[in-house]
Amino acid sequence: MQQRSSVGELAERLRTELDRYPSGGKLPSSRVLVERYRVSPVTVSRALARLAAEGLVVTRPGAGAFRAAAREAAAPAGDTSWQEVALSADGAADLVPRTVDASGVTVSLAGPPPGVIEFNGGYLHPSLQPERAMAAALSRAGRRPGAWGRPPLEGLPELREWFARDIGGPGGTVTAAEVLIAAGGQSALTTALRALAPPGAPVLVESPTYPGMLAIARSSGLRPVPVPVDADGVRPGLLADAFRATGARVFVCQPLFQNPTGAVLAPDRRARVLRTAREAGAFVVEDDFVRRLAHEDAGALPPPLVADDPDGVVVHVGSLTKATSPSFRVSALVARGPVLERLRAIQVVDTFFVPRPLQEAALELVGSPAWPRHLRALAAELRSRRDALTTALRRHLPELALPHVPSGGYHLWARLPDATGGASQAFGSGGEAALTAAALRAGVAITPGRPYFSAEPPAAHVRLSFAAVGGTAEIAEGARRLRTACAEALS
Repeated sequence: MQQRSSVGELAERLRTELDRYPSGGKLPSSRVLVERYRVSPVTVSRALARLAAEGLVVTRPGAGAFRAAAREAAAPAGDTSWQEVALSADGAADLVPRTVDASGVTVSLAGPPPGVIEFNGGYLHPSLQPERAMAAALSRAGRRPGAWGRPPLEGLPELREWFARDIGGPGGTVTAAEVLIAAGGQSALTTALRALAPPGAPVLVESPTYPGMLAIARSSGLRPVPVPVDADGVRPGLLADAFRATGARVFVCQPLFQNPTGAVLAPDRRARVLRTAREAGAFVVEDDFVRRLAHEDAGALPPPLVADDPDGVVVHVGSLTKATSPSFRVSALVARGPVLERLRAIQVVDTFFVPRPLQEAALELVGSPAWPRHLRALAAELRSRRDALTTALRRHLPELALPHVPSGGYHLWARLPDATGGASQAFGSGGEAALTAAALRAGVAITPGRPYFSAEPPAAHVRLSFAAVGGTAEIAEGARRLRTACAEALS
């Protein structure tokens, strides 16, 4: 049993047994609890800490744990109905909306109910995370001289240098002076959009695209304008049309293993995209979010767009989070020219800086022999899981089309059958919602495609992640459950 679930179970047992003890009564010692429940001392310590955080027990160093005094009755709830008026007053005139739809983000952040297979996750399963390497890196980082002091506002020089080499390649096309350390990709994207476009302005986005980026744009008062993506990435001709029609000065794209389609921007389109943006006097925000999640069979990857951009058209976002852990929130913003100072100023105002211990831990991790070993093992495992999910879908759900099977990333983008024939007519409008609800009843969580479009979608889709599940056996079981859900939705 995983330790985290053991902690929860032990805490629940102790919680139900607290009535045996009077207020201030002493609980059994940690040694007794270890022997009684056959768990580790660490599990006992964490379970007691959880109860202490809930105010149920009090721990005294050297004395043990005691039942806390009975809680006083909660005060009656106040009347907060006045807030409805305050929060909505004059809202129609606001450039930046006061309400933010975070549903497209929370779907990949919230854990599924117990027993539900997580085909909607946006991060690696714990078994794929380099937990030992991260723990060792954090331990070493905490002992570094000055590790708990204030870091430079732009980030640690050594970490900026590592990102510059990693992004710019051996040719040195990116320098450390062009790198800012940020707190994860979402934070970096927020900083970039705030720096590059004023409230009320249009911003060009790929269609479909990452819902979290759409949420950032809308919460900043920007108007996302879709530019279609095909198997070779964004279509340059339509991008040029969109720049002319809107006067936009920002285009956000994911050239490598695009979310959700998995497309890679074709070699002949890379220069055209940069040239089109340059002619429009616009920036390209490059969200390079899964470069470290290439599969074993991916072959040589194209360099980031920023590596081929001496004129400062590209503002690059690269992150360590996807290849490590949701809580390892360290990323880089890369830019050239005056925009770099604006990015820096906004980031300082918003967050001050990324905590130094986390930056030191990132340096320890990427500089250790465990880092390349982890990336190699991850590439092999992601390929195995992708193949397992692809095979299972084709066997159990042939009606779900897979237009593109990517060689990187952590998900598949499946198109639902349209209403042109056969039983697929039963999906009709709202088919995504019907299938998503039926899937949850069958014990598997999937992501509907609608939140990935900033305008009306051309077809219904679902996104299926293979990185957040326990392994290939769970993938096969998830596909079988999805077959049951599909039958229910069609009926």
